[in-house]
Amino acid sequence: MILQSLAGLPAFLVYFCTGLVAIVAYLFVYTRITPHNEFQLIRDNDPAAAIALGLSLLGFVAPLFSAIAHSANVVDCLIWAFIALIVQVVVFYVVKIPVPNLSARIAAGDMAPAIWLGLSSLAAGLLNAACMIY
Repeated sequence: MILQSLAGLPAFLVYFCTGLVAIVAYLFVYTRITPHNEFQLIRDNDPAAAIALGLSLLGFVAPLFSAIAHSANVVDCLIWAFIALIVQVVVFYVVKIPVPNLSARIAAGDMAPAIWLGLSSLAAGLLNAACMIY
């Protein structure tokens, strides 16, 4: 019975590691396209940066979850993870339209722009995840 339960372990490990690699790639790309340095701001105890980046990460992980659950194989999963990354980058630039100094305000610790960016990222990610059910 235990061996039957562990039969799925190799697939679990492949998809789990794929997910981790996708998350690291997302954080690498996303933190490079934003003008502010999220990790330095978080190290400096800036809650605005932590909220914006954390919710953005959730906005990426939601469609990544859907891609892992619904993909035909790992390559298919990675393609949809890449699409999820692109959606989050687009959301960052769209959210800046009504708040042109978004990055400077997040770097200054302003919560409203951080919440706006974070929740917009999460909303787009949830919509993205729903659209990946094929």
